[in-house]
Amino acid sequence: MTTAPSTTSGSTAPATTPTRTGLALLVVMTGVLITAVDTTIVVLALPPIEKDLHIALASVIWVIIGYLLVITLLATQVGRLGDMFGRVRMYEAGFVLFIAGSALCALSWNEASIIGFRLLQGLGGAFITANSGAVIADLFPVHQRGKAYGYNAVGWSMGAVVGIVLGGAIVTYVSWRWIFWINVPIGLAAVLLAFRVLRESAERRSHRLDPAGMVTLGLGLFGVLWAMTRLATTAFDATVTGYLIGGVVLIGAFVWIEAVQREPMVHLSLFKVPTMTPSLLASLFQGLGNFAVLFLVIMYLQGPRGLSPIHASLLLVPGYVIGGTLGPVSGRLADRLGPVVPATIGLAVQVAALFMYAHLGLTAGLWLVVVASVVNGIGGSFFFPANNAAVMKASPPAVFGISSGMLRTFANIGMVFSFAVAILIASRSIPRHLAFAIFVGSTSLHGRAAAAFTSGLHSAFYASMSMMVVAAVLSAARASRIRGRRQPAPS
Repeated sequence: MTTAPSTTSGSTAPATTPTRTGLALLVVMTGVLITAVDTTIVVLALPPIEKDLHIALASVIWVIIGYLLVITLLATQVGRLGDMFGRVRMYEAGFVLFIAGSALCALSWNEASIIGFRLLQGLGGAFITANSGAVIADLFPVHQRGKAYGYNAVGWSMGAVVGIVLGGAIVTYVSWRWIFWINVPIGLAAVLLAFRVLRESAERRSHRLDPAGMVTLGLGLFGVLWAMTRLATTAFDATVTGYLIGGVVLIGAFVWIEAVQREPMVHLSLFKVPTMTPSLLASLFQGLGNFAVLFLVIMYLQGPRGLSPIHASLLLVPGYVIGGTLGPVSGRLADRLGPVVPATIGLAVQVAALFMYAHLGLTAGLWLVVVASVVNGIGGSFFFPANNAAVMKASPPAVFGISSGMLRTFANIGMVFSFAVAILIASRSIPRHLAFAIFVGSTSLHGRAAAAFTSGLHSAFYASMSMMVVAAVLSAARASRIRGRRQPAPS
């Protein structure tokens, strides 16, 4: 692989017309939007999917986790493919795979088919999310990337809102299958526009893939996640222990493989770049602490408060809307002040939101949920554009795809474990299978059981707060490294 010179940190994007650049950004935003839609919309569809396809309660959650796990495992690999064969080409391929996966999900007939087709959809999502950051980095000069990532955050927030509102309406009045069908026309329009406006501009690089690292990490994460989700419905037994130990051993093997691999899945050389390590770890802990909030709040509203999935989710819409609106503003702030201050402030604001959630009670006004969601959305709007810009600014341009993929990998590892950790803590006061049923919308709680479960939710929110504090400390630590010299691209 060719080594990038150390002076390219401030490289500018190739000259393009403002109109073409704006349309290109619209394409990237659309890709983020449809992947965000399928992160939130499926939450509301779990009860009818479980009933219609006769899926076991402990297995239905893999419709969500499987999708995220594939993106986690493949983010760096498909980012590497973007560096090798063209980031735009791989981004467009992601749309095609995502559209195909969505159509097949809509045609699913049993448990194996819906989970398998969600994995295919996740493959398309990996191509989109891993290369979107690199495409933006190619399009915009370094001093404008914060603003561009801010608009990208708008795409995520819009997707989350569409997923909640449209998903609730579709599940309630039409059929869960249409939550997947709607991706097809949106994806087709986006990929046709992408063919017209996106152009390859970066020099292609020779890379090797890392199948050994991908397999060991995949099996390791699967073992640990399977054990943790199994504990949501059963007691700790020999089978759970075996999966847990096996998963940990395989993750250890993955770390060893990455240390000796010529071109590893997790590029250890990038950790020598100033600010890269705290930026990636901040993303991991932010995902670990905050991704579960959506699930925990819905569990609270559907369980102790007895709301329907659509009514519960609508209370969270204001937070996504306001957070998305502020994305470009906070992105410009990151361009002016640097990423450390906006990202750290954003994490601190999200800690405050989690503190508010941790004080929800059986008689608390539902307005408190709305206020907390708005505060959480504001915090996220400050963190994501700034942290994304920090990673891509620190990355040598020759490995934008790898860096963008690593950012997605670290964030998604936090996200996939966030749910498992949260539900284990939240279900400590009532039978685990009951807590799981509350999450998927199959039942609700009353009386003492509701009070006990609410206490468990408080513990889960406090655990999330502690993880978010760690993310804020890591983010603030970048201030001491911000003037460090960029290291050469890994070879």
